[in-house]
Amino acid sequence: MRKPFLAGNWKMNLDRKGSLALAKSLREKCGSRTDREVGVCPPFVYLDEVVRALAGSKLRVGAQNCSDEIEGAFTGEVSARMLKDVGVSFVIVGHSERRHLYGESDELANRKVRQALVAGLDVILCVGELLAERDQGITERVVARQLTQGLKGVDEPDLARITIAYEPVWAIGTGRTATPEQAGEVHNYLRGVLAGLYTDATAAEVRIQYGGSVKPDNIASLMAASNVDGALVGGASLKLDSFLSIVEYK
Repeated sequence: MRKPFLAGNWKMNLDRKGSLALAKSLREKCGSRTDREVGVCPPFVYLDEVVRALAGSKLRVGAQNCSDEIEGAFTGEVSARMLKDVGVSFVIVGHSERRHLYGESDELANRKVRQALVAGLDVILCVGELLAERDQGITERVVARQLTQGLKGVDEPDLARITIAYEPVWAIGTGRTATPEQAGEVHNYLRGVLAGLYTDATAAEVRIQYGGSVKPDNIASLMAASNVDGALVGGASLKLDSFLSIVEYK
């Protein structure tokens, strides 16, 4: 049985005071849940303090990105090993904003995945299509490429440390959401791709989150869809009440 994983991606939002206040409130309200995993991904500069604020709770702290290098002359980069050193437990790789705003390729995402695994971090690997690609009927081709390339060189035992996040780019921050049926279709397809890359048994254990305008009023229907095992939440994770409503879906 796959345990649901709900992660809040704060992106470039909140200040120090707001980040710590939200973290501490989440700790108080849902920091002891064991029936589902809950994580938050603050901006880099607040990671250390949020890790300390949530220490001893069940809440996980993740980073929004990492370098594909271990160390060296890479100004402005943060390595997976550094993230591990401050207590981060997972990292988001291949988010659509990294791919489409900053031109990150499937190959770069793969290098980051492998660096994160070596450093001891779990990974949320994001895949998803543009609106034009959905309209052209090539959604499956796009997500299969992103998934296959992103997992290149990842050994089967390490797949247990990877969560896949399907985030249709046309539904991120737009107010539009894939219907539960649309999400379920792609999630089913992704699990089939995983089975082809590894084995049916291994693929059956991998969690696949949905990401794209997840809100309190649609989380229950999304979680009821086929093969949807959690959510990668953007804007709705920035306010206590809305994120709690998502975490506590029934």
